[in-house]
Amino acid sequence: MTKPNFKPLRDWILLPDPRKTKTESGIILSEEAADKMTTNILEVLDVGPECKSVKAGDTVMVDPSVAGKIIVIDEVSYVLVSEFHVLGVL
Repeated sequence: MTKPNFKPLRDWILLPDPRKTKTESGIILSEEAADKMTTNILEVLDVGPECKSVKAGDTVMVDPSVAGKIIVIDEVSYVLVSEFHVLGVL
């Protein structure tokens, strides 16, 4: 996924939106099926200047109970989470 023209502030981390509405082959998923395909292991696209443990390009595990903030840039959805919600780097 290409990085958008957006720079997080403080300790915010920019991640791709893990919600899938269709498969790679183009099959549109029901909401129930899409929820089952959501993952909490994501590649970091960018980080704010106060992030100490995570950098762009890292693969991280995010607390699954955190919804994050969904943002849309150039018609593509991304998720912002605080570094506090990252459980670890893989």
